[in-house]
Amino acid sequence: MPIEQKALQVLSPLEFHSRQVVEGFLAGLHKSPFHGFSVEFAEHRFYNPGESTRHIDWKLYARTDKLFVKRYEEETNLRCHLVLDASSSMYYPESVPNGGFNKIQFAAHAAAAFIQLLRKQRDAVGLTTFSDRVLVKEEARSSAVHLRHLMQHLEGLLSTDAPARGQQTSVVEALHDIAQRAHRRSLVVILSDMLDGADREAQVFDALQHLRFNKHDIILFHVVDRRHELDLDLADRPYTFVDTETGEQVKAHPAEVREAYKAAVAERWHRLKLKCGQYRIDLVEADINAGFEPVLLEFLTKRARLY
Repeated sequence: MPIEQKALQVLSPLEFHSRQVVEGFLAGLHKSPFHGFSVEFAEHRFYNPGESTRHIDWKLYARTDKLFVKRYEEETNLRCHLVLDASSSMYYPESVPNGGFNKIQFAAHAAAAFIQLLRKQRDAVGLTTFSDRVLVKEEARSSAVHLRHLMQHLEGLLSTDAPARGQQTSVVEALHDIAQRAHRRSLVVILSDMLDGADREAQVFDALQHLRFNKHDIILFHVVDRRHELDLDLADRPYTFVDTETGEQVKAHPAEVREAYKAAVAERWHRLKLKCGQYRIDLVEADINAGFEPVLLEFLTKRARLY
């Protein structure tokens, strides 16, 4: 369905771009990758021979020796919470080639695309942004005014220079906050570089488990600059590496530390992947060099096939 011309006249560049992207996504998908949840048990009824055995209550069968099927209330509209990391490290790199994105730009555009996709389904969307504390806390709603308000928050991230060093990643507090206040069985989309410090790794895993304990469907986009942050693909000369969050400096030659660095990064990724698999969390490596459109399209296509 084409976008109405009158609507285009009042759209910001971010909203216009995200709508175009979503129109392209939907044209290539045979069904929506996101659906509401049938969350409320209603009653039992007798099992009819020949129908699916998926919803048979086997515990009741053990007590009564009769087959009953669980019936649920109608599927609810989806509630989605976008959780976006706005810490200092997300503004890396500070300079990007024309048409490219740094991590915060990638995350904001991806979040805008999710908003547009869910707007098409008339689903409710909320937004939380965080750095070393929760910055924005918008509950999930579906009105046009609310969705435009969320877009304005994202546009603010794009128009803001990198914050002063010291705004560290604290995904733990943001995730516990969402777990406590989000309606049960929500879709939670996290966009973060997950640089919460090695000493807080166990706390990050606990926060992710808290979300799953509350039955949320979780997608974690691990936003990274693969070339520089994972592969340490830099020119063959000495560098002074500066931690964008703490300001700590380390002098090193990439060739001398590359293999050990890549091994440590790979081990950290393996632990995160292992925990996400254990908690049934969709983990997506979101390389900013690949562009947010290909990354999202690949994920949405895969999800549409699975669901």
